[in-house]
Amino acid sequence: MEHRRVSTGIDGLDEVTEGGFPEGSLILLAGNPGTGKTVFSSQFLAKGAMLNEPALYASFAESKETLVKNLSRHLHYDFGELDSEGKLKILDFTAVKEEAVSIILKEILAETQAMNAKRLVIDSFSAMAQAFKETTDVRIVVHTVLSKIVRQMGCTTIMIEEIPIGESRIGWGVEEFVADGVIKLEAKQLDGRPLRDLDIIKLRGTRLGERQLLFTLEGGFKVFPPFKPKSIKESKRFQEIKDSPTHLSTGSRDLDKMLSGGLPRGTTVLLDLDERTATTEYHLLVMTLAANFAACGRGIWVLPTSGVDYSMLEKLALRYGFTEKEFRNLVLVSDFQKGLPDEEEKPNLILLKSRSAERDFHIHEKAIERLANRLGQPVLTIAGMDSLINAYGENKTERVLNLGITRTRSHGSVALFIVKAGHEGLVKRTAALVDIYLKLTREHGSMLLYGVKPRTGLYAVEMDTSEGYPMPRLTPIV
Repeated sequence: MEHRRVSTGIDGLDEVTEGGFPEGSLILLAGNPGTGKTVFSSQFLAKGAMLNEPALYASFAESKETLVKNLSRHLHYDFGELDSEGKLKILDFTAVKEEAVSIILKEILAETQAMNAKRLVIDSFSAMAQAFKETTDVRIVVHTVLSKIVRQMGCTTIMIEEIPIGESRIGWGVEEFVADGVIKLEAKQLDGRPLRDLDIIKLRGTRLGERQLLFTLEGGFKVFPPFKPKSIKESKRFQEIKDSPTHLSTGSRDLDKMLSGGLPRGTTVLLDLDERTATTEYHLLVMTLAANFAACGRGIWVLPTSGVDYSMLEKLALRYGFTEKEFRNLVLVSDFQKGLPDEEEKPNLILLKSRSAERDFHIHEKAIERLANRLGQPVLTIAGMDSLINAYGENKTERVLNLGITRTRSHGSVALFIVKAGHEGLVKRTAALVDIYLKLTREHGSMLLYGVKPRTGLYAVEMDTSEGYPMPRLTPIV
C-alpha cells in the first residue's frame, strides 16, 4: 500500500522523492548553523498553509517576532498574516526554562490536537535537548513525538537538529534511527566557491533515484534535481534580446547578468568543459548565444567540436525557429570530417584537409570577412578546440588561437572557444589570453557554470522551454 504524499514545499525536492514526504512521517533535518534548516522547514509549513493543511511551528531558537520578520522578508510569504488567519501557528518557547520540557511537550500536543495540525516543525530539537539529563530522556521525548503526534494524529513532522561546526554526528545518536527520514544539509566549496549540498540519508517507503542534490537559498530554498533535457510543447521562433549601449547580449538575461551586462565587442571567451559534461548540455549555452546573433541578423562561423556535424547544427537552428534558408544565409560551417556533402550541395560548408593551419586560418579569415561585409554586422566565431587539436596538434592550434584572438579584437566581433577535458596545459595558456574564462561542470547530476575570469560565484544551470525553445536558466548558489 502506497503512502499519501505531503508536498515538501521545496522546489525540485518533490520531483526526486516521489511527490514529497510520506504523510504522517517524522523527518529529521540536520546540519551546521547557517545551512538553511529554518528556511527549509518554514517553506514546508507555508506550503501546508497554502493547501489548507494547518501548520504548527514550535520555536526554541528565535522569538516569534523575529521569525515572522525574517521569514516574511526572505521567503516573500506574510507569516504574520498566516498566523492571524489560523493557518500557521508559531509557539515561542525561547524564554522557557529547562525544567519545563514536559510542559512544552504537553502544549505542543494540545495545540496540534486543537488546530488539527497536519504539519509540525520543532526548531530545534537540539535546543530542547539541552534540558535532558540522560539519553533515556531523549528516547522518551522522541517516542512521544513519534507515537502521539506523528502516528496517532497523522501529523507530518520535521524535527531540526543542529550539528556543531567540526562535528559530523547527528544529535544523540537516537533520533536518526527512530525517524522515518533523515536529511542532512551541508555548506561545502567547489574551486573556492560556496556550494550547498543536501543528502537524503534515508526516507522510508520512497524509491530515491538521487540521494545527493545541490540547493540554493536564493529567493528561498530550492533544490536542483539532476539535469534533464525538457520537451517543447509548442515550438516558437527565438526572440532576440536587445544589446545594451556597451555590450552584445548572450541571448540569456541570466547569463548577461552573470557577465555584468553581456559581451563587449571584441571579446574572446573560453568555455572549459569537464569530462562529465554532455554535448546537449553545453549546447544549451552555446546555441542561445548563436540564436541571438542570428535573430539580430548577424553572421556565425562554426568549427564544430568532435561528434557534431553540419546536419546536427542545422537541426539545432530549426529547433530555435530559424528556417533552412536563414541557416544557409547566416551560418558558415567548417569541418574536417570525411564523407560530408561537397561545397556545391552545401554552399555554407567549407571542407578542410588539415594540411596547413596557417593556410586554413586565412581561408576562414576571408570567408568571415565576406560574411561580415555582406551582412554589415560583426560575426560570432565558435570553434571547437578539440577539432583543431586533432587536425593540427596543440602547438599549431595555439598559434591559430592567437591569430583568432587578435582578429576578433581588431574587428570588434566575438569569439567563443570550446575546450573539452584532457588539454589542461593549452587551457591554462589560452585562459591567460582571452577576456572571459568560463567553466562548465557537473555535481550530483546538476550542471554548474562559473567564471574564472572574471571571477563569479557558482550558478546552477537548468533548461527552460517556456518560451517555445531551449533556454538556460541560471540560479546563483548562495
